[in-house]
Amino acid sequence: MKKALIVAPSWIGDTIMAQPLFARLHAKHPGLTLDATAPRWVAPVLTRMSEIAEVIDNPFGHGQFDLKGRWRQGRELAARGYDAVYVLPNSIKSALVPFFAGIPRRIGFTGESRYGLINQRHHLDKQALPLMVERFAQLAEAPGTPLPRPVFYPKIVSTAAMQAKTLAELTLPRPDKMVAFCPGAEYGPAKRWPAAHFADLAKRFAASGFAVWLFGSPKDHAVAEEIGRLAPGLTHNLCGTTSLGQAVDLLALADLVVCNDSGLMHVAAALDRPIIALYGSSSPGFTPPLSDHADILSLKLDCSPCFKRECPLGHLDCLNKLLPEQVFAASEKWIAA
Repeated sequence: MKKALIVAPSWIGDTIMAQPLFARLHAKHPGLTLDATAPRWVAPVLTRMSEIAEVIDNPFGHGQFDLKGRWRQGRELAARGYDAVYVLPNSIKSALVPFFAGIPRRIGFTGESRYGLINQRHHLDKQALPLMVERFAQLAEAPGTPLPRPVFYPKIVSTAAMQAKTLAELTLPRPDKMVAFCPGAEYGPAKRWPAAHFADLAKRFAASGFAVWLFGSPKDHAVAEEIGRLAPGLTHNLCGTTSLGQAVDLLALADLVVCNDSGLMHVAAALDRPIIALYGSSSPGFTPPLSDHADILSLKLDCSPCFKRECPLGHLDCLNKLLPEQVFAASEKWIAA
């Protein structure tokens, strides 16, 4: 195999967790050219992976079928002469473009009964492959072959030059000591630690001499503003003001990242930043931060993980009762290092 394509997931965290698959493909196929097609909101993390040669825009929004558009993109990709494609999402629509492109080997999990669209099908054994990163890595092997372990942690690139360029672009001074907060979670509010708790924690870090920068998408700007109102003058709200690539470079500067279970948590892990990851409605058993420098805090209540977007019981005890003093205590071993 000389040239292959990745159909990337539509979530930042999932795309980060696919990077060990890319590394395995290069190890198994020296000289491989590996491209990826991805939504534009995911593409910046792929450009930070040394294994990916080119990122091709996937113009289709969440849930958008657009059969004619997918046929057109398939015919455009046909001219690139890919030997194989690895289709990471499990939906039917994600497998249509590679099929229309006539790529000979179309590899993925059976997913939504994708017989014919995927012609090298893996059948998922959830007990054998409990982690998402393992499921992606399995695609590098022949169907039915046990996954070689260990699966190495994802890695993305942020150089000192990239960081300096981002600081200059945003006219930000490089802080002596900085803690990053990632208060959002795209999936829903049941994964978000309360703004009042983040504000209390910001006061504790500020008293220890740390700048506190808040990261996230435009959707997270309002909650970051609320944190700033509750901790006046102690935080810098960058939610929605940076590109994803710029957020990567700024997170790389952090002495510690405090985050919900979110895409930026996986970015921070792939940058090997110390992390305190806060879990409520979701489970670290499937998508934990993949790093030796991460601590996971979860109260493990009887009602969690429920995997709901909003608390079905209306109290969100799994996160409300995870107190700022507990998080700060867990942070001390990292900030004292």
